Amino acid sequence: MKIMNCPLNGPRNISEFSYGGEVRERPAPGADPAVVADYLFHKTNQPEVAREWWCHLPTSYWFIAERNLATDEIVRTYPASELPTDGGDQ
Repeated sequence: MKIMNCPLNGPRNISEFSYGGEVRERPAPGADPAVVADYLFHKTNQPEVAREWWCHLPTSYWFIAERNLATDEIVRTYPASELPTDGGDQ
């Protein structure tokens, strides 16, 4: 059984979570449709540690998980409020 540590609820079975996609900077409102399409459909998907949105379904709690895409190891999890606000990924 795979376990993920929820920042709100502690260690839980992975079946209680839903993947929400990579943490990436959103296009500006009114951006070129090609930029929006790139944001929606083209993912990095490199064998490295990626920041991802995850949701604990029983509580609808969204948080960030850093996961090694090569090994599927969950490196760490933390609340979305801890994301950098220096203009980086959002």
